[in-house]
Amino acid sequence: MQRKFLSNLAFLLFLNLLVKPFWIFGIDRAVQNEVGAEAYGSYFALFNFAFILNVFLDLGISNFNNRNVSQHEHLLGKYFSRIVALRLMLAVGYLAICMATAFALDYSSHQLMMLILLCFNQFILSSILFLRSNIAGMQLFKMDSLVSIMDRLLMILTCGWVLFFMQRNEPFQIEWFIYLQTFAYTVTAVFALAVVLKRGGPFTMKWNPAMLLLILKQSLPFALLILLMSIYGRVDSVLLERMLENGKEQTGIYAQAFRLLDASNMIAYLFAVLLLPMFSRMLKLQEDVRPLVHMASKLILIPAFTLGIICWHYGNDLMALLYHEHAEESGQILSLLMFSLIPMAGAYIIGTLLTANGSLKQLNTIAFIGVISSFLLNILLIPELEAYGAAVSCLVTQLITFFLQLAVALRLFRFKLNVQVLYLLIPGLVIFSSAHFMPEVTWQSGSIILLFIGGLFTILTLLPDLNTIRSIRN
Repeated sequence: MQRKFLSNLAFLLFLNLLVKPFWIFGIDRAVQNEVGAEAYGSYFALFNFAFILNVFLDLGISNFNNRNVSQHEHLLGKYFSRIVALRLMLAVGYLAICMATAFALDYSSHQLMMLILLCFNQFILSSILFLRSNIAGMQLFKMDSLVSIMDRLLMILTCGWVLFFMQRNEPFQIEWFIYLQTFAYTVTAVFALAVVLKRGGPFTMKWNPAMLLLILKQSLPFALLILLMSIYGRVDSVLLERMLENGKEQTGIYAQAFRLLDASNMIAYLFAVLLLPMFSRMLKLQEDVRPLVHMASKLILIPAFTLGIICWHYGNDLMALLYHEHAEESGQILSLLMFSLIPMAGAYIIGTLLTANGSLKQLNTIAFIGVISSFLLNILLIPELEAYGAAVSCLVTQLITFFLQLAVALRLFRFKLNVQVLYLLIPGLVIFSSAHFMPEVTWQSGSIILLFIGGLFTILTLLPDLNTIRSIRN
């Protein structure tokens, strides 16, 4: 299983590193530079608002489906058509909830129109994730990897042409960005549907209330978990935009720093995409998951710590390179915010293992604590520290939830931390010391040196896994 994990992870990382940096730093960043911090900040807050509530589009069905198809592939035909019918019904409820909440928060008419478009995009995106859950559940990891980058690739081609090559008589509008997302998501969803139909179809739409109630009953714990995690992971920008008089501008500044965290987090998320079906199958077969957990931890936590140190030292320089305005403010935010990647990355491993194990009661309790922490810290810190306060809240909340998840996993799986902690602690201390005592060099050279040290330690810590290396070769 470790061999399969590494081979598919390598392919998935290759595709995403090939495409997503161009999307984030070439397209998404360019859009913000074109439209300005205030317009993009308004979009960013609305996007996260729609994202938080999109759990009502899915109600945990995708995670439930991924886990069940991984363990019982023959259930694909039984569940697929019924879930599609249920999702169409949920889409109507999702739009109603979003609009009612938006009216309560007193969004303007222009913001409401943007929100309707973003809600539709969330429906398409949620459909892609559901289709991918079937593809991954059938262990078609390479095809799932291709689908995972298709929407971003289409956005690079279409939005890149509009931004850099098309002759325009007016400045780029943030609404254009949303329209192009709709096109990219729709094409990707159609392609993913074709893959599922070819492998598991044909299906016929069926309405079976008893079956739907059974699916909902089993998926609701997943839904609650996704909702709570979305709230404490994304509510910062929504509160920023609503609580401050200059909220749109502050949200735009926060978005500049958050973009780098989000980009790095996308890579960490890929681990969870591969690990969930693998953990689910291994637990069903009563295989030992600890070697895979240890390997994934080394692969993800050392690079995460390295990126955190780089941004701590060179945050202002990175922001000045990427943006036309507010570089110093967003650089200070990035220096702190990027350390959130470490607990977030760890949670993608430990939280995924607990999800595969069905430990949803514990995960939901931890996520609820995360929501309380996020709201309290944001309400206390945003009025005084503005966007920087949101960054403090993000870091503290992510640390709290990760360590609580780790405590539960240690108890359930009886992990031994002795040697494994050293494999992570020693590289962290060396990287931190290297950054602190590094002689005067340019920030570009310093970043490359730290990346090299982090990469070297990642490889060295994997060498003791000789059984895994032999399994890859055989």
